[in-house]
Amino acid sequence: MAHVISASRRTDIPAFYSEWFINRIREGHVRWMNPFSNAVYRVSLRPEDVSAIVFWSKDYRPLLPHLDELDALGFRMLFHFTITGLPRVFEPRVPDAAETVRCARYLSSRYGADAVLWRYDPVLVSDVTDARYHMNRFRDLCAALEGSVKRCYFSFPAFYAKVRRNASALQARTGIAIHDLPMAERVEMANAIAEVAAQYGIEMFSCCGDYLVQGTIKRAHCIDGELLHRLYPDRVGRLREVPSRPGCGCCESTDIGAYDTCAHACVYCYANAEPRTSLRICERNNPHSDILGTPRGHADARRSSVQTESGGRRMRRDV
Repeated sequence: MAHVISASRRTDIPAFYSEWFINRIREGHVRWMNPFSNAVYRVSLRPEDVSAIVFWSKDYRPLLPHLDELDALGFRMLFHFTITGLPRVFEPRVPDAAETVRCARYLSSRYGADAVLWRYDPVLVSDVTDARYHMNRFRDLCAALEGSVKRCYFSFPAFYAKVRRNASALQARTGIAIHDLPMAERVEMANAIAEVAAQYGIEMFSCCGDYLVQGTIKRAHCIDGELLHRLYPDRVGRLREVPSRPGCGCCESTDIGAYDTCAHACVYCYANAEPRTSLRICERNNPHSDILGTPRGHADARRSSVQTESGGRRMRRDV
């Protein structure tokens, strides 16, 4: 049974691991570790076994040279593209918004505006990015992306323990505080942003924030079964909703990424516990290993299992 590949919520594969990814495509499989059970699974990446690939990135430029090969193999793809234009103090290694906007326009011209899913995510409110800042920045990005995207996914930061630690370290280093807004202020900001988006023909989707769903703001399904089926009915059937956390509307997929491997070092990131560790892992990653995060020169001897889907249940056998 063909499956949807998510590449990846847990790290930025296009930005930092495009070589590793295309090697996995050429080999026809990948292994990934469940971050909760530490079980390792082997998943086919053969074109006939993949109904679609949903990418997530803040910088698709390293993936662009591989698109011809992916197209020739017949892969169907969606591109979640996070473009916030936040000050570099919050996103130290993310390219300038002007560069990422150009890249988003290129992807849209190649695959269509339905296939490029803009993420203004998170709406980070701080001493230097207040509501007025976000209204101006969001309007500028809407104008730059008009016609190239039809959707914008957004959320406010989730203050997990690792996010609080990184925010505290930022404040100690720079004096800049990040604010966790009361719900009423979040709703007010979200509605104001949605009004701007509508002026540019862009629909707003709230990710893991059902309290924001009202008026023109819809509930997000970031792995969107209906959208995938509409765009690629020859490959994608009806997908069931399998949320990854409370409020999530995602449909079933297999995420092949790994936590603590993204080198963007964003202060608000929920997927990295310690930015320096993630950067070191990224720099040492073996592009020929079949599991992300394996250092160069190290054979990965962990046991793996083949993952298949049967009646909604995951079947395993050791290999």
